[in-house]
Amino acid sequence: MAIPVAEVRRHRSAASCWVLRGRRVYDVTGFLRLHPGGERLLLSRAGGDVGRDLHGPPHRHSRNALRWLEQYYIGALQEECAGQTSKERWHPEITVPLAAGCKMDPRCKGVDSDKDLVDWNKPLLWQVGHLREKYDEWVHQPVNRPIRLFHSDFIESCSKTAWYVVLAVWVPVVLYFSWFCYTSLAQGNTRLFTSFTTEYAIPVHQYCFPLFFLLGMLIWSLLEYAIHRFIFHMKPPASNYYLIVLHFMLHGQHHKSPYDSSRLVFPPVPASLVIGFFCGIILLLFPKIVGLSIFVGGLFGYIMYDMIHYYLHYGSPKEGSYLYGLKAYHVKHHFEHQKSGFGITSKLWDHSFHTLIREETEKAH
Repeated sequence: MAIPVAEVRRHRSAASCWVLRGRRVYDVTGFLRLHPGGERLLLSRAGGDVGRDLHGPPHRHSRNALRWLEQYYIGALQEECAGQTSKERWHPEITVPLAAGCKMDPRCKGVDSDKDLVDWNKPLLWQVGHLREKYDEWVHQPVNRPIRLFHSDFIESCSKTAWYVVLAVWVPVVLYFSWFCYTSLAQGNTRLFTSFTTEYAIPVHQYCFPLFFLLGMLIWSLLEYAIHRFIFHMKPPASNYYLIVLHFMLHGQHHKSPYDSSRLVFPPVPASLVIGFFCGIILLLFPKIVGLSIFVGGLFGYIMYDMIHYYLHYGSPKEGSYLYGLKAYHVKHHFEHQKSGFGITSKLWDHSFHTLIREETEKAH
């Protein structure tokens, strides 16, 4: 589809934002609030050529970022011919065809179904294991389109969760156990033993509850890092079909489609199994009320993790803010640095375990 320069320059607002890369035209309207640099950064370049910005300096974009941009391609810049009017040369009724089975979702044009390694018209979960040695590269080439995992509509719906469900399910639990732990500690019956006997015991007052709560949050932040690094980012053996399927179900699908909003937070049922497991371990290590106080802090940390993770993908934090830096950091993890940058809510443990994405060694995001 040939598009005149004048038409490109008409689309310079949040309602319709087009940019050029050489003679290729892209409609990036849907990416404005997702861009890690912020909506204002893209709008300031609307109607113009972003080629120099893509290749830097100061920031050179990765191959995945350039591949991502191609999902928004709508046509080539038209050669202006003398004697022709813009109306004669411009045919807006010509549209880019969508993949079969995706006509209701414009994001589906982000994948060339004829060239991709999987059939996007079928559930992906049972296909990815057959990719074998090609899986790791394929799963880390992100696309902006929805993913279907299961054949069953019911099971598929259970695998998706809206962000507010996390708040609705777990915030009441945090409030109840916080009240229960605080009032129990206020009774003055809780003791911390300094040995395996009850001879030496330290009374624990209700004023200690915030300290236990913060300790739980700190413990969660370490678990968040460890789970993300060692479980979510394990590299399944190419010969093991089931480990590839498991990896894709746990985290691979998120890297393949990082902006699928229905898969950015954990569904309550599997989350409750993991949360219950860690609660049991904590209660084995500490007196009941102390353990519950630590647990509820960890649970609150988990809620913050899910909400921040969702916001880093779909929010537009204020430039220069803490979350603005985290969003840029997390996008770098998705688009190029999958073997580093495992912290979501903070960079604390990336610093501690030397997996920080360092700005001075960056090539791209």
